Amino acid sequence: MDHTLKTSPSLDVSGLAYAYPDGNQALYGVNLQIQPGERVALLGPNGAGKTTLVMHLNGILAAGLGTVHVGGLAVNTEDKDALREIRRRVGIVFQDPDDQLFMPTVREDVAFGPINMGVTGAELEAQVMQALELVGMADYADRPPHHLSFGQRRRVAVATVLAMKPEILVLDEPSSNLDPASRRELADILRDLDITLLMVTHDLPYALELCSRSVILSQGTIVADGKTIDILCNDSLMAENRLELPFGFDPKNTLVK
Repeated sequence: MDHTLKTSPSLDVSGLAYAYPDGNQALYGVNLQIQPGERVALLGPNGAGKTTLVMHLNGILAAGLGTVHVGGLAVNTEDKDALREIRRRVGIVFQDPDDQLFMPTVREDVAFGPINMGVTGAELEAQVMQALELVGMADYADRPPHHLSFGQRRRVAVATVLAMKPEILVLDEPSSNLDPASRRELADILRDLDITLLMVTHDLPYALELCSRSVILSQGTIVADGKTIDILCNDSLMAENRLELPFGFDPKNTLVK
């Protein structure tokens, strides 16, 4: 007899459909499962529905049809306690770090979420410093965020989410506007995190480097789900979905760590 404990998927989206109030249908029955520890890139052209999907993961938007579960817990915008727990479990790092950093110091920004969850004292300090250490920013705890470089602010934004000990880390275009050194530093940090990862990106080399699996969302439906290397090497699939590799970049010649 198998006594193995079956764990819930980190993310389970089933039949998710959504239309905006103006009638624009953004999602048409999306099904997506991500298992604990998986790293998945969400690819697709602008207007494919990627942002709409992400906003359903922590209840910013509520499904017209279908369900979303995070670690087995349903996203239910009617139940405030459940929604609070969902927002702890789903850590979204937005494209612009300044959307997440608004306190006088880095330490206070990273502490903001845990304080709202009732964490205090030594436990709070430990969570804050652990999150900052994970992103290599512990030495900047007492700096004002606006004195940091863009790349450093993005790392602090990641720390504000990690301090909540989420089930899944969702990154919206994590490499955008980063210089090459900052892009590399962030990749090294993300690679070392022991967490389930969903990365929305147009940066296909970054997707290949950090996510073994990719999903293509196009016109509100998932049209491909497989190994990132296989998707990036499928010329017709890439062309159909307006995905273009950078000039001179050949995924087949890339050594993925």
